[in-house]
Amino acid sequence: MADAGLYDDRIARLRLIRTSGIGPVTYAQLIARFGTPAAALAAVPDMARRGGGKVPVVAALSAVEAEVATVERFGGRYLFLGQGLYPPLLARIETAPPALIVRGRLALLERPAVAIVGARNASAAAVRFARGLAADLAEAGWLVVSGLARGIDTAAHVGAGAARTAGVIAGGSDVVYPPENAELQAAIAAEGLLIAEQPPGTEPRARHFPYRNRIIAGLALGTVVVEAAPKSGSLITARLAGEFGRDVMAVPGSPLDPRAQGCNLLIREGAVLVQSAADVIEAIGSIGGRTVAMPAAGYGAPPPMDADDGDRRVVTNLLGPTAVAVDEVVRQSGLPPAIVQTVLLELELGGRLERHAGGRVSLGF
Repeated sequence: MADAGLYDDRIARLRLIRTSGIGPVTYAQLIARFGTPAAALAAVPDMARRGGGKVPVVAALSAVEAEVATVERFGGRYLFLGQGLYPPLLARIETAPPALIVRGRLALLERPAVAIVGARNASAAAVRFARGLAADLAEAGWLVVSGLARGIDTAAHVGAGAARTAGVIAGGSDVVYPPENAELQAAIAAEGLLIAEQPPGTEPRARHFPYRNRIIAGLALGTVVVEAAPKSGSLITARLAGEFGRDVMAVPGSPLDPRAQGCNLLIREGAVLVQSAADVIEAIGSIGGRTVAMPAAGYGAPPPMDADDGDRRVVTNLLGPTAVAVDEVVRQSGLPPAIVQTVLLELELGGRLERHAGGRVSLGF
């Protein structure tokens, strides 16, 4: 009955992942604290009550089983954080998705990866450059990762070829976006690798794209930006890559073209200037010859330690609408880090805490 046990574990993990208010950090802490997803699920209601908030809505067994059946029907499979073939580089970011839904050739995950992103309304010259850059990198043995968006993303996938690229999408794996990339998305799902975090049937919304961007940056040793306006999604991907300890590279452009301003800004701030695939390979390092050193997570899972009402008051009084580093809360509270983490976990499960980039938290009212 080993298969039944694996099935039950997978269902429990998905129920925990799909439970309202449980994000990547909370999920990782719950698994580390309680050992199994089933035990974590059982503990969630009491922890939420201790946090003084509403009890999260636990995903129904029937809904999760229906999701699994749908994924299997279109030929997908789940990769769970900490298990099996889950991408090791992605696993090292503190907001690593607890589960990915993938379609295609999983062997591609063994290749070193580089991300190529850029403007949706890219110039013809930039599209041509991105296509050629991706082709050269794929020919050299690299997996080209991008987001299947219009413009530069599409050029990167086409240049690399469907069999040598990974497309990370913002919606469900069975949802095509943008519509004109239906054929390309199908080819990548069959010959390359299609990756989604959202459950099947999820239409991509604006809030989903930053989540997708962190996966693109987290999968790759480095990210190349080819044309990007200031404050664009491509610059978010580049910023995340830098925060993850990965190389950030950019293709320079004319100062007269607004689409080049983002790349030129990145270069001014220290990104590697890229003019060819050789520049990318030199910046990242030879294939297989580099290990990414990641900083420790700002708020890793604590050992099992319970907090009392006094501890909860101390920690809650230190929090407010302005995000503050967890380390600062620990310092000012004078409490053991594990106690502080427990209180934060209770508050988050109760819907009263928000987590921000860089290990910071704020209290909702």
